[in-house]
Amino acid sequence: MISSTVKFLHNNKISEINNPDPNQTILNYIRTELKKTGTKEGCAEGGCGACTIVIGELVDGEIKYTAINSCIAFVPYLNGKQLLIVEDLVSDDGKLHPVQDAMVKFHGSQCGFCTPGFVMSLFSMFKNNKSYETELIKDSISGNLCRCTGYRPIIDAAKSLNKVQKKDQFSKNRNKVIKLLKKINSKNMYINSEDRKFFSPKTIKDLKNIIRKNSNLNFLAGGTDLSLKVTKERKEIPCIVNLKEIKELDFIKVNKNYLEVGAATSLIKFEKKIKRYYPDFYSVLKRYGSVQIRNVGTIGGNIATASPIGDTLPILLSLDAEILIEGPNKKKSFSINNFFTGYRKTKLKKNEFISSIKIPLFKENIFKAYKISKRFDDDISSILGSFNFEIINNKIKKVYIAYGGMAAVPKRARACEAMLKNKPLTINTFTKAKDYLEKDFMPLDDMRASKEYRLEVAKNLLIKCFVEINTKKLTRVI
Repeated sequence: MISSTVKFLHNNKISEINNPDPNQTILNYIRTELKKTGTKEGCAEGGCGACTIVIGELVDGEIKYTAINSCIAFVPYLNGKQLLIVEDLVSDDGKLHPVQDAMVKFHGSQCGFCTPGFVMSLFSMFKNNKSYETELIKDSISGNLCRCTGYRPIIDAAKSLNKVQKKDQFSKNRNKVIKLLKKINSKNMYINSEDRKFFSPKTIKDLKNIIRKNSNLNFLAGGTDLSLKVTKERKEIPCIVNLKEIKELDFIKVNKNYLEVGAATSLIKFEKKIKRYYPDFYSVLKRYGSVQIRNVGTIGGNIATASPIGDTLPILLSLDAEILIEGPNKKKSFSINNFFTGYRKTKLKKNEFISSIKIPLFKENIFKAYKISKRFDDDISSILGSFNFEIINNKIKKVYIAYGGMAAVPKRARACEAMLKNKPLTINTFTKAKDYLEKDFMPLDDMRASKEYRLEVAKNLLIKCFVEINTKKLTRVI
């Protein structure tokens, strides 16, 4: 069954939007249609958190509260979900929510512009966890920028939540909300509004039927990059196909040889799984944008976008991952090392989509990855280095080295690898090898770093990798 109506919960009631503009952001809907102005636009690219809202979804029979950037999420995303904005946190009798009350008591707000976003990020943390330690708090607000308070009073406010009653008006309404969410369980969606189309299939079979019957499709997985065409470039996206509702594309499977992850799996779900196998992959993902971005962003979307500074890409290159692709009539696969053909270009053909990614599990290898950016949290990489070594009897048998931010595509350092292979694990070997990076890369200057800086840092990361392997100690700044 196909619907053209977006159904969602707001204020414990079912709301409906018939045939909405599929290019309208949730932020603009909240401000212009709901006439609620607590949610703010700061950057229009998911980088400041002023627009943060919380989405409630049924997961295994319970409500999961997810903070997202409403400035880069389109209205159809609301379908089948609960919408929570900062105005909703105040109870019917005018009493502040514990999160709001804590922000007041600890002077967590000054100019106030960013405050609603912080409140919503902390609300999501409050609802999804039983206790709130410093690491969790900092991670929860890593996507919210404040120019006034210096964050300390906000963190103090969050810590104080450990001492308050966890039950709130949302706890009291839990059963009612669950019942209503089940009632609006989302269906296949087709919207056609002012010559702008939006498809949201529930199965791969339905997706392939859409592909066969339509052209000029834009696949949306998380939308954290695609939405910028609307919010930053001020363009229209004429035909969007949402992959996020296809459960066949949202999975993680592990066997003894590899981990396979569905292309529509969120980065936040993936990071929790990958930590066991590649801790440095996990550490990089924790600095990938913000919680809001990772809640909706996907590994498949990061690959298909093919940005030279996409954080997962050099890591997947060094792990020799395999990309599985499907079209309307066939399936195929590529080594990720043969997948990128130019700046933001891949071997994906028109109307093909990534279905999953297979990541080999190098159980005996040593894997390291380092992200360098101007700001520790919520920032794009200036350079990212990833290293995968097989070392036997203190000799390098196999080596995979990849960098992001060093070329028009994420790229392996083949000359450096060749120099290191079958060499002893010594500082002299690595000192000689780092100069081979000059043969592999000719970095460009841009706003994030100069070519000289990039090349020097790339060399230093290789030496850093040796030091950590040799000393069996981490040399990290936290």
